[in-house]
Amino acid sequence: MTAGTRKAGEFCWINMLTPQPAQARAFFAELLGWTYVEMSGMGHSVQVGGRNIGGLFDLESPNTPKGTPPLIGVMVKVESADVACDKVTSLGGKAKPAFDILDQGRMAVCTDPNGAEFDVWEPKKLLGTDVDGTLHGAPSWFETMTTDVNRAAAFYSGLFGWTKDVTPTPGSNYTTFTHGTTPVAGMMTITPQMGKLRPHWGTYFTVKNADETAREAVDLGARLCVAPRDIPGIGRFCGITSPQGVTFYVIKYSH
Repeated sequence: MTAGTRKAGEFCWINMLTPQPAQARAFFAELLGWTYVEMSGMGHSVQVGGRNIGGLFDLESPNTPKGTPPLIGVMVKVESADVACDKVTSLGGKAKPAFDILDQGRMAVCTDPNGAEFDVWEPKKLLGTDVDGTLHGAPSWFETMTTDVNRAAAFYSGLFGWTKDVTPTPGSNYTTFTHGTTPVAGMMTITPQMGKLRPHWGTYFTVKNADETAREAVDLGARLCVAPRDIPGIGRFCGITSPQGVTFYVIKYSH
């Protein structure tokens, strides 16, 4: 993703829910170069290269539903959160009622038919990120691991107008979602070898070197859930679970 405000139908924001938020901020500052701006009484906005990319919040906050695991939530920009909610329901998903975030925008928490959660964002004052996705630490790719790829593809195509392109890969196919001419997300089937994963959305962050980032993450107390490996024609990536339990991916693109 190059610099520029995201369009409707594109991912525009991330929200991290983490225990030990102060330690989490230190971990991601060291690993991904994140900087922060305190949002009084709420949490911190996260910045890369001086541009906002999302928020970091305390998992133990009274506003967090009980039983929520540590995670990075994703947001997709829409023209109308309320219209999106109606569409989510009509397509077989679930949506909680939309609500305003002060004067910044209107959002809704949604779940696709397979159980992967995501949010929709109707911007007002907060348009969403305009970060250059090629910068170290910037979110640059989003991927859903799911149980029924055909059902998920039909859902997201109907909701956001995404089109799918399926690439055969060893063990399972990989689906790339495109919005117009812009690739916006990927999709893979959860295989038995992956263990008891629930359907979810994962976030990839650009790094200068995937192997060095993996080593540094472990030195900082994280663990690798996916060892560094190549994606032919794309780059090299790995999966990391932070010391606080947040799972994410980093990738060094080959071009």
